Amino acid sequence: QVQLVESGGGLVQAGGPLRLSCAASGRSLSNYAMGWFRQAPGKERAFVARIARWASNTDYSTSVKGRFTISRDNAKNMVYLQMNSLKTEDTAVYYCAADRSDVYRDYERPFRYDSWGQGTQVTVSS
Repeated sequence: QVQLVESGGGLVQAGGPLRLSCAASGRSLSNYAMGWFRQAPGKERAFVARIARWASNTDYSTSVKGRFTISRDNAKNMVYLQMNSLKTEDTAVYYCAADRSDVYRDYERPFRYDSWGQGTQVTVSS
């Protein structure tokens, strides 16, 4: 099973950028489709973005499309989430997740993913 560690979270002003990283160990990330989710206090974990194994396609939630970009570097076993034009409603704990099936179905659902990181806090101030 792949182990995932997120980093890059922090406090940022609304309108600013932030880049999250997810480092994998134990298995090659090229075996997994990867996703980013977020969870705000009192809310369910919500899909943010997904990238196929070889970055052949990406998908985004409606709320972040056009502002966030997911990317990956399989040689470095890394996945990234570039977040621009941040809004206060983007405040949440952000998680990266790995899907070994790479099935293009239900990718917005947490159950699709086999491995999760511990999360990194992103706080956007007004």
